[in-house]
Amino acid sequence: MTDRPLRRNRDFLLLQTGQLLSDVGSQSTSIAFPLLVLAATGSPALAGVVAFARTAAWTLLSLPAGVAADRWNRRRLMLAADGVRVLAVGGLAAAVATGRAAFWTIALAAFVDGAGTALFLAAQAGAMRAVVPARQLPAAMATVTGRRAAVRLAGPPVGGALFGIGRALPFLFDAVSYAFSIVSLLAMRTPFQQPREDDPAPLRSRLAAGFRYLWSRPFLRTCAMLFGLANFTGPGILLAVVVIGRRQGLSGGQVGVLLAVFGACLLAGSFLSPLVRRLLPVRAVLLLELWTWPGSALFLIWPNVYVLTAAILPTALAIPSTDSVVHGSRIAMTPDRLLGRTEAAWSTISLLIAPLGPLVAGVLLEAASARITIATFAVFGLALAVWGTLSPSIRKAPRLDELDRLARDPLREGS
Repeated sequence: MTDRPLRRNRDFLLLQTGQLLSDVGSQSTSIAFPLLVLAATGSPALAGVVAFARTAAWTLLSLPAGVAADRWNRRRLMLAADGVRVLAVGGLAAAVATGRAAFWTIALAAFVDGAGTALFLAAQAGAMRAVVPARQLPAAMATVTGRRAAVRLAGPPVGGALFGIGRALPFLFDAVSYAFSIVSLLAMRTPFQQPREDDPAPLRSRLAAGFRYLWSRPFLRTCAMLFGLANFTGPGILLAVVVIGRRQGLSGGQVGVLLAVFGACLLAGSFLSPLVRRLLPVRAVLLLELWTWPGSALFLIWPNVYVLTAAILPTALAIPSTDSVVHGSRIAMTPDRLLGRTEAAWSTISLLIAPLGPLVAGVLLEAASARITIATFAVFGLALAVWGTLSPSIRKAPRLDELDRLARDPLREGS
């Protein structure tokens, strides 16, 4: 694999192009699913059940999907995942168009869609590592973060607009987007895994292998804990922006603009990421995001939703740079035979922690006050920032120019 620029890396561009359209489709149905349930049943609770079904499938199947990605051909698994999702959301589009979409068919389609996502993502890390040289993985992950930020801005409005034209259209568009992903995968030439032997270990041991590897490497273990816990803070504060904004008289559209500004700063941060990685050492990049979260404490001085939003915009700018180093380094440093399970372990940690933030925020906003809620998250963010600053593993974080060596010999990571 040569170190040509990513913009000239044919397989990388194919992978990202396929995922760009696929992600837009997925984001469009993220709003179309609850809209469809509300139109069919009028029940917010049932809309929540469908959203839970989609997320629960992803959470429950992440670890088995990781085992599959480390055992079988990753390209075929990704093709199978996309094929299953084409059938699920395409079948739902047909049911909606013909007036036969019962609630159970909507919930089943959401669950199958989430299951396919778990399988696809478990194998995708191997595809990324296969087509991108190790030292370029941080830059590649910054590109992925920017793509996702752009999709989060564009996807829901596209889904809402398509649903307004015809209820089946967002699901038909999503099915077509998965088909486009299949075409891009078939056009790629690079094998998605290195030669490997069958693992005779019991299934329980193979399921736990990703967690064991994360725990055995000091740098990866610390990053998993620090940034896994940081996933508690972001969703919680963003929910607080919604609730506090409504309490202070903002319309739903105005609150949406505040969240869109946060998303726009994520996108801007992805463009700034190459400059940040050139100017700052790895340790500073890792701490950048952590030290911006406590800035939400400005709300305690001036309890206004606009102040709270402005206080978290530096975090949005920092997230792509930190993510590019954290995720790029992890993919580079993990042996290919463990990559699917290690990525699944990381995803499981994030999926288990992230929902707790909105839950805690909601309880505190109802039972206490907005100031106490934000103070809780600011103190939590400060604790993570201090932990990261004092951590020997973060202080000895591998340099980006070491990633090629660590990819060849991951056991040489320093402690």
